[in-house]
Amino acid sequence: MDLRPVNMDSNASNASGRTMTSSDIGGLVDGPRAGRESQLLYDRAGGENGLRAIVETFYDIIEFEPEGQDLHLLHMRGHGVAHSRIEQFNFLSGFLGGPRLYIEKHGHSNVREMHEHVEVTAAARDAWLKCMTMALERVGLPQDVQRDLMVAFTRVAFMLKNRD
Repeated sequence: MDLRPVNMDSNASNASGRTMTSSDIGGLVDGPRAGRESQLLYDRAGGENGLRAIVETFYDIIEFEPEGQDLHLLHMRGHGVAHSRIEQFNFLSGFLGGPRLYIEKHGHSNVREMHEHVEVTAAARDAWLKCMTMALERVGLPQDVQRDLMVAFTRVAFMLKNRD
């Protein structure tokens, strides 16, 4: 499993030279797999309802459980958890191949720009990945879907670290 960071800025391009955005990563992860070539991670995760369950479970962990404590404090220095619940749903929808809600609202899907006001350390990144893993397990997605989602999330999380 390749978990190297993926460059998500506006200059990133794929092998064909086409500029990539964050919404491309979900498709890259899903890629050609036996019998699933045309099924997007968005659909595999349960579409709108499944994604909403993931985001709500994730932010419940951040707000109410010890594993999310540092992330909760980090969100409170930003726009707050309620705002993040909405915007993460909007972003992940397009990122996973569904409706591009974040782009429609903000005109871009540059995750570095979205997080430039937030101090993202290795510890914050790792806590985010742990809380998301917990959320995916609690929602009860099949193991292969959990794995593919975490590959995509890990790639982005590693490139978001902006502080030591």
